[in-house]
Amino acid sequence: MKELEEKIKTEGNALSSTVLKVDGFINHQVDPVLMDKIGRTFAQYYKDRGITRILTIESSGIAPAVFTALHMGVPMVILKKQTSKTLMGDVYQTNITSFTKGTSYELTLSASYIDPDDKILIIDDFLANGEAASGASRLVHMGGAQVESVGILIEKSFQKGRKRLEDAGIEVRSLARISRLGRGIIEFTQADL
Repeated sequence: MKELEEKIKTEGNALSSTVLKVDGFINHQVDPVLMDKIGRTFAQYYKDRGITRILTIESSGIAPAVFTALHMGVPMVILKKQTSKTLMGDVYQTNITSFTKGTSYELTLSASYIDPDDKILIIDDFLANGEAASGASRLVHMGGAQVESVGILIEKSFQKGRKRLEDAGIEVRSLARISRLGRGIIEFTQADL
């Protein structure tokens, strides 16, 4: 997606060979016009796939996931990183480790928000090692549903996330694929959408 790549080039900041800062338009301050375009792009691509629900992990995936859900006319479910006092009843949980933060947490999905006949689209902001998407996929399977695909805003294609997911039989579609990062260096390879 050219608009996303341009935004990354002009406003993104490569802090190292593995860390890209995009907090000015994705994960601290959100550019709603860009998120709307992202949502429309995903919705157009997945329109004939029978998606019944979109899942994302709090918090950076919420904006692109809600715009995608809006344009697809399906509910969006937020997977929680922390157990809440209001999250009662049957839940599915799995542990994952954040690449960016280097911390582990328990990802939670209420059984009320997934059905065995669901075809799920998982939306997330970054794909690095595939830990978050793999964890979300485990929760979908615990609920008896099917992961139709994983939609990613920014993929670090030099890391193992795509291979990990595809080896598990999960389709990955990325809007921007970065082939190399370095201090002040952001290089792209061909994106999926």
